[in-house]
Amino acid sequence: MFLHLPSPLILGSGSPSRAALLEAAGLTFSIDPANIDEGAIRKVLTRDNGSTPADVAEVLARAKAETVSERNPTALVIGADQVLASDVRTFEKPQTMEDARSTLLALQGKTHQLHTAVALCREGAVHWAHIETAQMTMRTLSPEDIGQYLAVTGEDVLSSVGAYKLESVGVQLFDEIEGSYFTILGLPLLPLLKQLRLEGAGTS
Repeated sequence: MFLHLPSPLILGSGSPSRAALLEAAGLTFSIDPANIDEGAIRKVLTRDNGSTPADVAEVLARAKAETVSERNPTALVIGADQVLASDVRTFEKPQTMEDARSTLLALQGKTHQLHTAVALCREGAVHWAHIETAQMTMRTLSPEDIGQYLAVTGEDVLSSVGAYKLESVGVQLFDEIEGSYFTILGLPLLPLLKQLRLEGAGTS
């Protein structure tokens, strides 16, 4: 059974993981990354509003959807974002392999929260948003363990906010995970599909 939506569907993200999830679910869509200044938005939210990491993820997902919707007003646009938080610190995607090493050193042996938000927008207005949180407990890792892991994965980890890819060897970094697998990969897929079915008034 496949979705038949009344308007074109656009993924407002350049994430290969999100695109792969939608493709595997049988959706037909195009890709138009929002390319917003995420860092600036994060700083404003945490400095001026004291927003929680979950709040930040939702605001960023909405901003991405709205940005892409403004240039594609007749389409249904999916915006999504993730914010990783550990203790009082939030993390952004590592820019270099040394950044990735520092991220893993900070996360090892601890439980962190991965907040994933998704929003749907049409004609520049978000009409649905959803957020889920996964609890991720990383096992204790030595600097040597981390070095070996990064040598195996290479720069592929730079596309992940936590410097790990759960869908590959990154799963070996963890002792325990609580939360949806899809949410961890970057998209609360089941709630999104449910909403898309409502948008399309059912499936056929």
